[in-house]
Amino acid sequence: MTYESIKNCRACGSSNLQTIVEFGITPLADGLVKAENLDQLEIKVPLTLAFCPESGLVQILETVPPEILFCRDYPYFSSVSPMLMKHFGDSAQTLIDTRELTNKSLVIEAASNDGYMLNTFVQSGIPVLGIDPAEGPANRAIERDINTLNTFFTEELANTLKSEGKQADVFLANNVLAHVPDLNGFVRGIKALLKPDGVAVIECPYVVDLVDHGEFDTIYHQHLCYFSVTALDRLFRSHELFLNDVIRTTIHGGSLRLFVEPQENVQPGVTDLLKMEIDRKVDRIDYYLDFADRVNQIKSKLMTILTNLKAQGKSIVGYGAAAKATTLLAYFGINTEILDYVADLNQFKQGRFMGGNHLPIVAPSKILEDQPDYMLILAWNFADEIIKQQSEFQAKGGKFIVPIPSPKVV
Repeated sequence: MTYESIKNCRACGSSNLQTIVEFGITPLADGLVKAENLDQLEIKVPLTLAFCPESGLVQILETVPPEILFCRDYPYFSSVSPMLMKHFGDSAQTLIDTRELTNKSLVIEAASNDGYMLNTFVQSGIPVLGIDPAEGPANRAIERDINTLNTFFTEELANTLKSEGKQADVFLANNVLAHVPDLNGFVRGIKALLKPDGVAVIECPYVVDLVDHGEFDTIYHQHLCYFSVTALDRLFRSHELFLNDVIRTTIHGGSLRLFVEPQENVQPGVTDLLKMEIDRKVDRIDYYLDFADRVNQIKSKLMTILTNLKAQGKSIVGYGAAAKATTLLAYFGINTEILDYVADLNQFKQGRFMGGNHLPIVAPSKILEDQPDYMLILAWNFADEIIKQQSEFQAKGGKFIVPIPSPKVV
């Protein structure tokens, strides 16, 4: 069985799950296809977004085993993006300074990828432990002398590490909380590993930004949950942890940096967002049904732009073989009849094909060789960075199409 459909909320167990939008059957995000496997059957799974009024949690109903999603040929290396490197490097340096970390401290990171954030601590002589199930990124970290376990972070692993005397002054989890099938077990694991005066610093996309900006394409099978501050506060409190502070960031289309501790000391940043969410009815289903309507408006507008350009004989390529591209391309029905190929800086992805539509993935240098008329920026959250990288394409008359939050030609 490649997936299971849940009947109960991932946070509180309620059976009162209300459907927001059905995206249909889609390929797995990051399930890139090698040339020799193009004729083989691909895994495709329904994608259904739902809301639990009891916990306030937005979630998808389908669970694909993490061993399928993250272990085999996982292509995401965080170090590819200069923007991400700066974002997490600055965050690490701030933690070193404000928490007064030394060579007697310990920083543990779940889903540490290729060690992109832990490296900043290592450079300052602070002991670290990375935990990541994806073999490629984990091996890259180990090659860089970043202490890393190539496995999943689980409650069981946390208890084992605790029994070995390993507890964290700082526990990091960036863009992973939404990925775990056992949400409560993951949080119990964090609690087990934190020192009494330790802090968990967790980043996750913010569902309010997702809704406000129409970021429906960040909904895919790796992302099981979509968090509001309301849902997060309830989740942590149920495990005697406290969301004491929060910072909103622009990374990944809008994220939250959470500061979670074993002692309660709630700051205005949290209470202000909780009040805002009540005022905007973020804890009600109607807020999300309105979002579903806007998703279909984005679909209509973008497909009108693309089909009109193709009718005029224009050539269009995609940029960014990102996980989010899978949902957009599948739900909108964009294939090789509309795009010639998708360019991506990540050499690991080049030479492979997007799942489902089998769009070839090429190096960005091919764009300058071909000079297509238009470039659809699928990794729209890095649009400014991509447009800057592709200044020569633009100087030669090329134009960009940015699909989110509302399709526009630049």
